[in-house]
Formats: sequence, structure tokens, C-alpha cells
Amino acid sequence: MPIAHQISKSRTGIQGLDELTGGGLPQGRPTLVCGGPGCGKTLLGIEFLINGALHYGEPGVIMAFEETAADLTLNVASLGFDLDDLVARRLLAIDFVRIERSEVEQYGDFDLEGLFIRLGHAIDRIGAKRVMLDTVESLFSGLPNQAVLRAEVRRLFRWLKDRQVTAIVTGERGSEPGALTRQGLEEYVSDCVIMLDHRVIDMVSSRRLRVVKYRGSTHGTNEYPFLIDSAGISVFPITSVGLQHKVSSLRVPSGVPELDAMLGGEGYFKGSSVLASGTAGTGKTSLAAHFAAATCRRGERVIFFSFEESADQIMRNMLTIGLDLAPFVEQDLLRFHAARPTHLGLEMHLATMLRAIQAFDPQSVIVDPLSSFVSLGGHNDVLGMLLRLVDALKVRQITGFFTSLSAGEARVEKTDAIVSSLVDTWLMVRDMEFGGERNRGLYVLKSRGMQHSNQIREFSLTRHGIELRQPYTGPAGVLTGSARLAQEAQERSALLSREQEIGRKQKELDSKRAAMEAQVAAIRAEFASLEAAALAVIDQAEVSEDLLTQDRQDMAQSRRAEAT
Repeated sequence: MPIAHQISKSRTGIQGLDELTGGGLPQGRPTLVCGGPGCGKTLLGIEFLINGALHYGEPGVIMAFEETAADLTLNVASLGFDLDDLVARRLLAIDFVRIERSEVEQYGDFDLEGLFIRLGHAIDRIGAKRVMLDTVESLFSGLPNQAVLRAEVRRLFRWLKDRQVTAIVTGERGSEPGALTRQGLEEYVSDCVIMLDHRVIDMVSSRRLRVVKYRGSTHGTNEYPFLIDSAGISVFPITSVGLQHKVSSLRVPSGVPELDAMLGGEGYFKGSSVLASGTAGTGKTSLAAHFAAATCRRGERVIFFSFEESADQIMRNMLTIGLDLAPFVEQDLLRFHAARPTHLGLEMHLATMLRAIQAFDPQSVIVDPLSSFVSLGGHNDVLGMLLRLVDALKVRQITGFFTSLSAGEARVEKTDAIVSSLVDTWLMVRDMEFGGERNRGLYVLKSRGMQHSNQIREFSLTRHGIELRQPYTGPAGVLTGSARLAQEAQERSALLSREQEIGRKQKELDSKRAAMEAQVAAIRAEFASLEAAALAVIDQAEVSEDLLTQDRQDMAQSRRAEAT
């Protein structure tokens, strides 16, 4: 197969943008960045120049037609960018060109030759490799002749190519449907076109970026959320990374020893995704807090994203079950990020979470609950967002623990977030109503790659944490709460009765054994007496026989003597 050759590229240094463009913007060619007001066009261009000057040894020139050098410097200072310092070090040049529409209309003729001379001088003065023109509409705002305008636009882009500078030209979004720019020409003569969008849906704003075209290079074609914060622009490519991530055979404890036993005795797989779903009040957040505490005790870091409770409220509530999370927060092993789900759109929530994960580099992430996102979009939007979040965690080998609220009238095996198929281990916590009581039950619905229990275990939230009880089945099925206690009391009573009956039988046997042994002793005594009497008679008979024999012998001897 022939070897594919990629064009040379200039890295932007903007998080995520180099990834989705395959290495940066086309080197020595112009790139059009277009979009509506407030979408971040100027900031993207300035970051491109700053990163080039500071990190890639490529000085840059800003030629602005709307904002002065002082305005630009002040605007980006809040993001930590010091343009004055770069200008002083001859790494950046800023040139403000004032163009009045009335003057262009008054004199009629329009020629960019003066602009080329001015821009060329700035490039040569500092040896610039990068250029930003902001914005192109201002440059051609007074031209009523479309033929002249198109010719000059082409000429401008050709001049930038001839100077072999990597240029960003910003442009405002066109008013016509489908138009990227007002003139409708810049996107055709640009080698790369990036469209920025700042939209508001259901009173929630979000920013998105799309690479419309990129000559000579493959690139991401979807819309990607991007974030503007104190660190500048961050683009988060959210297309699924596929199923190429590595897996680990290491196990991490859940924080509940009895639950670990249900999962083969060792807990979850490291880098896997765990879902705890159930109705309200069943202990999902408590399970998440146990997992967080267990992770922190090993000296590992955890991020806890909460969309229903504040950090202080969670820490206070967990104290009632014996979990003190405050020391882990003080040690910076545990960080909370609490926000209302309606504060941002789905993409911005994802972008914010990924930004926090990248900054903290945790070993575990908790999201409580996933079902909060259901109100922010349709089924496919929510599923896509969660799929990308799970994939991002697995690629980094981060163990994810998610909670999800199940509607009371819905099937227990169905979650509102429709995320169950994405997770590796699914814990179901549910209400078990029996005998007029409401108790909690837990079972492992699935756990990929490991043996796990199929039992439903009652669990309680005690002052010592979550305690899982051994499964208990009565005549009517699994018993919980006071019904379980009553049945256990009945069985203890029955056991006590059996033990008492056994005691009585044992005493009866002991008594009979003693009587029998007494009778045996009496018989033996009687036998011994009879035996002694018999032996005495026998002895006396034997003595009498001996005397009789002796007498006969004596008599015989006496008779022989007389005969002699």
C-alpha cells in the first residue's frame, strides 16, 4: 500500500483541538475561524499565537480591526495571558488598524496593498510565523462591489500563503441559512474552516466547535463541546474512543466487606464502571461514600460529582453512618464538585467533568446521580454523553461509581439514565415491604468477569456504616425487619424448647443408668456372697477328703505292722 503523507501542521497548544485536527492547523496556510458574537473566536486566535510564541518558538502578529492593543491586552489578562510581556520580548506584535466605513465609501477605491506592507513589516520585525486577523468583516465592511470584495478576499488569502505564515482569520457568522460567513467566500478560499457556536437551549448555554473542512488532512467531523474558563479554551472531543481500552485484573474494595464477599471476596475491577440504582432513600449515595472512603484510605484520589447535594450536606449526612469524609478533603484526597444539573448543558457538564478529572488525576470518580441528566436532553443525547464519560474513564483506568434513580413505578431493572448496558457491575438497591414495614435490600444484578452472589441481602444504615445481613427465608419468602426478628424469636424459642426436652431426656437416661448400675452392683454383691459360701464348702470338702485319705493310709500301715 502507498504511504499516506500528511501535510505539515502547527500545533495550537489548545487542549483537545490538536487531537481532533490530527496535530494542529495547516502550517503556512490560512484557517478561518467563524461564529457568532461571544463564541470565542478572538480568544482562540490569541491562544494560538501565545502558545506558539511560548512553547513552539514561533512568534506571532495580531492585526486587529475592532479592538485596540490595550483592549485586547486587558481582555485576556483575566485568563493569565500577559500580552505586554510578550510584546516586550519580541515574541508578539499587536497592530490595530482603524477602518471607518464612511471613509471607504467616501473615497471609493479599496486596495489591500497598504495592509500588506504594514502586516509584512510586523512579520519581518519579529520573525513571525503565526498571524491572526480579527475580524475580516471589518476589513471589507465598506465595499459595496461584490466583485471587488471577492477579488480582494482571494488576494488576502493568497498573500498569507505566499508569506508562508500560519494564519487564523476570524469571521462573523452569516445571516443566511447555511452561510458560515457574511461574505460567503472566506470558507471556500480557506484551507481549514473551524466553526464556533454559542447556543442557548431551554435557558442553558453551551459552546460547541466543529471542523467544517480541512484540506489534505483527516479530522473529527462532529460537534465538540468546548469550555472557556480561567485557563482559556479547552476542547473535549467526545466521539467514543471505541473498545480499544486496556483492562486490569486488579481489584479495589467497595468499602463494605460483606459486599466484597458477594463480589467474589475482592470487590470491583480497577478501571471498571459500577452502577448502583434504585428508588429514593435506598442508600445509593451511602454506597458511593463507602467506596470513596475506602479509596482514600489507600492514599488514592477521588472526585465526587454531586448534582443533588452540596459537599457540606453530603459530609454531614455521612457522619450519621460513621463516615467522616472531612479529613480526606483536608488531605486533598477527596474533591467535591457540586452543581445543579440545569446549570449547564449535557456537553458542558461532560467538558467540565473531564477538565476536573484531567486536573486532579484521580483513581476513582463518583457521579451522583446520573439520572439528573435526563431532563437536559433526549434519550440519545443522554446516552451519548454517558457513553463518552464511561469511555473516557476506562481509557484512563479510572474506576467509576455511578448512582441512578429508578422511578418507583418502573421495573427495578430499568434505570432512567438508560446506562445499565454500559456498566460492568450493576448493584440494585430496592425497598422490600413486608409486615407493614419498609426495609432495604441489595443484590448484584450483574458483574462482568467475576463470580458473584445471587442472593438478595437486607442491609441497614447503622452508626458503624452499611451492614449487610445474611439472607433469611421464612415460610412466606425472604423476611426483613420486624418480621425477620419475630421469626428469629420463634425459632430461638423452639430451639430453647428442644434444648430443654433434650435436657430432660438426658436426666431420665442418667437416672435409669444409675438404677441399672445399682441393680448390677447388688447382683454382683449377691453373687460374690454365694460364691464365697460355695468356695468355703468346697474348701471344707477338700480338707475332709484329705483327712479321710490320711486316715486310710494310717490304717493300712497299722494293719501291715500287725501282720509282721
